[in-house]
Amino acid sequence: MREYTRAMTSKQQKQTSAVSKVTRKGQVTIPSFFRRKYNIQEGTKVEMIEEGSRLILEPVPDLNDLIGIDKGKYDPSTLKRMLDRSRKKWR
Repeated sequence: MREYTRAMTSKQQKQTSAVSKVTRKGQVTIPSFFRRKYNIQEGTKVEMIEEGSRLILEPVPDLNDLIGIDKGKYDPSTLKRMLDRSRKKWR
């Protein structure tokens, strides 16, 4: 039998698992401590991944949140050279 950790109030203890009940419509409630930790809000898309006998739920990042993530990593002339090389390769 599996042992599940209950929600902890102490900052030293970390929540690693929780149990939710599936509704008639197939819906599952994600506990608030996980929603806060992974910034899952109403409308956030989640991906369900099957690994063996496990079902993994991962939040899908909003592409708008990734805007500017590479800012300063490349200069425009380097990107243009990389793009030109790639285009020549495929022609």
